[in-house]
Amino acid sequence: MISQDPHERRVREAAAEWAILLSEGELDTGRDEALQQWLRADPRHAEALSFAQRTWAALGALPAERKPSARRAPPAPGAQSVPLAARHKARLRRWGAAACLALLLGGFGLSQSEQLLLPLQADYRTSLGEVRNVTLADGSEVTLDSASAIRLDYSPEQRRVELLAGRAIFQVAPQAERPFVVATSGATAQALGTRFIVRREDDRQAWIGVLEHAVQVNAAGQERRLEEGDSVRYGAAGITPQQVDLQRATSWQRGLLVFDRVPLAQVVEQLNRYRSGHILIANDELARREVSGVFRLNDLDNALSTLIREMQLQHTQWLSLSLIY
Repeated sequence: MISQDPHERRVREAAAEWAILLSEGELDTGRDEALQQWLRADPRHAEALSFAQRTWAALGALPAERKPSARRAPPAPGAQSVPLAARHKARLRRWGAAACLALLLGGFGLSQSEQLLLPLQADYRTSLGEVRNVTLADGSEVTLDSASAIRLDYSPEQRRVELLAGRAIFQVAPQAERPFVVATSGATAQALGTRFIVRREDDRQAWIGVLEHAVQVNAAGQERRLEEGDSVRYGAAGITPQQVDLQRATSWQRGLLVFDRVPLAQVVEQLNRYRSGHILIANDELARREVSGVFRLNDLDNALSTLIREMQLQHTQWLSLSLIY
C-alpha cells in the first residue's frame, strides 16, 4: 500500500540524503553529530537509513542506463569549499542521487520498496507462482522458487551468488580453483560438494539444508561444516541447528507442497507464496489447527477449496482477499 504519511515521507527523504553523504566518505564532526542526533530521535530512523544505504549501493552497482532518472531535487546539506564548477557538479550529482532514492523510498514502505528494487538488482528472478531452472556460466544450476531472486558476482577467484529473496536449490559445478559461495542475510555458505538449498527469511536470518555432500557456513564469526542431511538457521545471531525434512522442504521443485501435521498458519503462508491474492485466517485458534496433505502447485485454488471443505471451515472472498474462519 502506498504510504501518504508526511512524517514517514520526510524520514525516508532525510535517510536518502544521509545515505548519499555517507557514501562519499567520513562525515566531518558537525555532520556526524547531526546524524547521531537524528538517529537517536526515533528508532525508525536507523532502519530507514540502513535501507536507504542498501538502496543506494544497489543503484551504484547498476549499469548507467538502468538507473532511475531524477525528477525532483530535495535540498542537500552545504557543499565544501572547492572550486565553483566542481562544487556545482558535486551538488547536482548529490541532489540527483538523493532524488533517485527519494523517488524509490518516498512513496512506499520499506518492504514494498525492497520488492520494487528486485528487478533492478537481480540477474535472475521469478514471479509469484513461478519455479524456474537457470544454468549459470560455469555450468552450475539454480532452481528458483516462487518470488525469488539472485544476483551474480563471478570473478576469476570466486563464484559468488547473492540470494536477494525467496529460496533456491543450487547444483554446483566443481571448480576447485573458484569456490562457489552463496551470500544472504549477512552470512555466507560455501559449497564443499554439489547440492544444497538456501532460504532467505529476512535481512538477518536464513536457512540452509545440505542435499548432497557438504557446505561450510559462516555467520556472525562462527563457522560450521554441514554434512548431507544437515540443516541450520544462520545469520546475524550466529548458527542454530534445526532439523528439517529436506524431502518436504524441496517438494516445490517437484511441483508439490507437502504438509504433515503442520499448523494451518504455515500452510496458508505457503499458499500465499504461490497463488495470486491473499488468504487470511480469522483467529489464532484456527491458525494452530494441524493440516496434512499434498497440494499441486498448478492447482492451488482447488487445494484451497479442498482445505476448507475437509476442515469444515467457512470462506468469504472480497476482491483478491480470502478470509477463512
